[in-house]
Amino acid sequence: MQKYWLLSLSAFICGLLFGLGLLMAGMANPAKVLGFLDIAGLWDPSLALVMVGAIAVTFVAFWYSKKMPQSLLKTRFSWPEATAITRPLLAGSALFGLGWGLVGLCPGPALVLAGTGSVEGLIFIVFMLMGIRLVDYFQAR
Repeated sequence: MQKYWLLSLSAFICGLLFGLGLLMAGMANPAKVLGFLDIAGLWDPSLALVMVGAIAVTFVAFWYSKKMPQSLLKTRFSWPEATAITRPLLAGSALFGLGWGLVGLCPGPALVLAGTGSVEGLIFIVFMLMGIRLVDYFQAR
């Protein structure tokens, strides 16, 4: 029971830090994200620095954790096994990028916005879940 409690607390703290980081970096503001994506107009390069910082921290964390036999909470790591670039991966990446470019949101910031009571975030999440169900439906056929 104590291990479950620690895992839950750890997940909560990580999610809270991630959400606060998104808010502080402006990633939960669709207008700021669209400004970053508008390279032909009034380009806002500030999110590039956020991405570089996130990639650097993640690189170090993954490098270090690859050397560990288990996590700090004594659970095993679940590393991805698939490494091939497939047609569904490319299609999903293109759809993700298209959606991000159209509305300036991706799942993480949408959840942060929904947590603040934003109708925009809630609408995004509803349509995201519908899209996930559609993919499941078509993959099952």
